[in-house]
Amino acid sequence: MTQIKQRFQSFEEYLSYDDGTETLYELFNGELIEVPPESGKNVQIVNRLFLAFALLIGTDRVRGHGLEVEVRGEPRNRYPDLTIIREEHVQQLAKRNTVRLSMAPPVLVVEVVSPGELQHDRDYTAKRIQYQDCGIPEYWIIDPEAQTILVLQLVGETYVEVGRFAGGDRVISPQFEQLALAVAQVIAV
Repeated sequence: MTQIKQRFQSFEEYLSYDDGTETLYELFNGELIEVPPESGKNVQIVNRLFLAFALLIGTDRVRGHGLEVEVRGEPRNRYPDLTIIREEHVQQLAKRNTVRLSMAPPVLVVEVVSPGELQHDRDYTAKRIQYQDCGIPEYWIIDPEAQTILVLQLVGETYVEVGRFAGGDRVISPQFEQLALAVAQVIAV
């Protein structure tokens, strides 16, 4: 991970920054931290999900890793592995692929856990708290090592577990009840 020395006083100042590259950064304590590329395995998992959701709702509302979500706390932004946005987001994100706190939250965010305790804690704890705080109605945590998909639904202001699915289990999504997807289709061994 590369650290850029430039400091930002606000999220708006960060949003106006352009280093001329396609590099993704998280804004942490006013400094940019380069987001490392995803593993090939994680990309395959996300591609399978992208296809399943695209067949269900079309491609315009399904966004991959490049979508940025402004959150409270540190870092100030996250790049979910997959996000299902609202219809109104399609126009709102035409110039910059960033869902701001001032906008309605995405419908669903998905994170694929990378190997390691730090990544596990980030997806299961830190991101969960931040996404819950943003009011995102549904959060999936796909854990390739455990071969599970944990589906969380926002009830009031707290995520509650809809289910932890494995193997041939059909993934139950409160936001997308018509989704017919088994864990084994997403996490192919």
